Amino acid sequence: MTPPETPTDGPAIDGRASPAVSVCLPSDMIVLKNRSDFLAASRARKQGTKAMMVQARERRDGEDVDPQIIRIGFTCSKKVGNAVARNRAKRRLREVARLMLPEFGKPGWDYVLIGRKDETATRNFETLQGDLRYALRKLHAS
Repeated sequence: MTPPETPTDGPAIDGRASPAVSVCLPSDMIVLKNRSDFLAASRARKQGTKAMMVQARERRDGEDVDPQIIRIGFTCSKKVGNAVARNRAKRRLREVARLMLPEFGKPGWDYVLIGRKDETATRNFETLQGDLRYALRKLHAS
């Protein structure tokens, strides 16, 4: 079923895309999927904000990943809520990462964004972006 907001012809009307359109991460970002990558990030630098916890680590030279790639992982524990609440929080984290990491992230680094109970899903989106920007600045300052 097509949403009623979807344009009937050509690109999005008035610059609006359909809310059903999936937006992929930029080509210089890869999503973490292996548990070992999440564990390696958990032993590295951490910075908490009101809306999320950000873990970051610089990859070593021996790893067979392109050093110009940013890798990103997303997670929410059951403390965040049921599956619907966890997925909403992760969708918001994905979108914030898509917007902020190309500018504030560093190539050759892995990041894991962890959602927080009640805050990640309900926080104002601009404030959520500010939280990630703050965390990245703090992580890269040291």
